[in-house]
Amino acid sequence: MKLVLELVKKVPLAVVRLPSSHCIPPWILSAVGTCDFVSITKTPDELSIVCPESSVPEQSSSTDRTIEKGWISFKVQGPLDFGLTGILAGLATPLAAQGISIFAISTYDTDYILVKESTVDMAVQVFQTQGHSIVEG
Repeated sequence: MKLVLELVKKVPLAVVRLPSSHCIPPWILSAVGTCDFVSITKTPDELSIVCPESSVPEQSSSTDRTIEKGWISFKVQGPLDFGLTGILAGLATPLAAQGISIFAISTYDTDYILVKESTVDMAVQVFQTQGHSIVEG
């Protein structure tokens, strides 16, 4: 299946990890209304937040969070039907073969593939080699 991927270069994202015992922090709740992209996932093991780097406050004296900055997103143009299979695998496998790490997020309508800023150009080449179209967002 050939896909159209929107490259959202204008907003570098951060992936933040907090202990699962934490509540959703007020800084991200206030950012939800003003940011184009925020993902909050809580599991028994962790609380993960993906948001613009600019939304993450400077590290406080607390050492209970980990921050990975410098992620750029590719949005699969959707909406995607729930009956479709292999979308993420079809995108992730060729990237993995080139040594490109990803952070994947799925929503009700579509999938997002995040790659580090330093690998964006190589990811674009990989996707285009696979026959996918890239549009700038």
